[in-house]
Amino acid sequence: MISLLLLVLLLTILTQLISTSMVNSLLWAIYVYIYKPPVAQQKAVRAEVLRLKKELAGTSSQDEFARWAKVRRSLDRKVAELEKLNTTLTTQRSALTTHSRSLRWLLTTGLKMFLQFWYSKQPMFWIPVGWVPRPVEWGLAFPRAPTGSVSIHVWAFACGQVVMMVLGLGTAVLVRRRVMGKGEKKVA
Repeated sequence: MISLLLLVLLLTILTQLISTSMVNSLLWAIYVYIYKPPVAQQKAVRAEVLRLKKELAGTSSQDEFARWAKVRRSLDRKVAELEKLNTTLTTQRSALTTHSRSLRWLLTTGLKMFLQFWYSKQPMFWIPVGWVPRPVEWGLAFPRAPTGSVSIHVWAFACGQVVMMVLGLGTAVLVRRRVMGKGEKKVA
């Protein structure tokens, strides 16, 4: 069984690493792959609209008014159909985003809150007597862990801060390497 210390640390890392836009884009790509007909229909209607616009541009409204009017009515119908399809797909994407946001919250923040509630009286680890002043011991045990120990709340907070600092440092190093790498290529 995994240690509670490691579980909180891994959950914190997972929570920090999950990118909302990345997950939503991935889920939408999977959704589109599974439910191809609406997207294929949208592409077909879009191609038809472009074809009709090209045909309309090539037809003179003064010389061939009947043909121009027929193409114009057909174009208007297809544009309305395309707008309806776009609205439907946008609604579906919005619903998928809402559901994924709820599920992601339950699996990350909700699980973290549950663990903090369930193990709030259990010490994560004990601090040797005399290492820190009594008020600090009380603060580290806040809200319900025994005095002289570190509570799950404090541990989760500390893990979150360290993970954010490490990710920020890693991002800064990567950005600096890219900038320095591009600068060297331009000079040479």
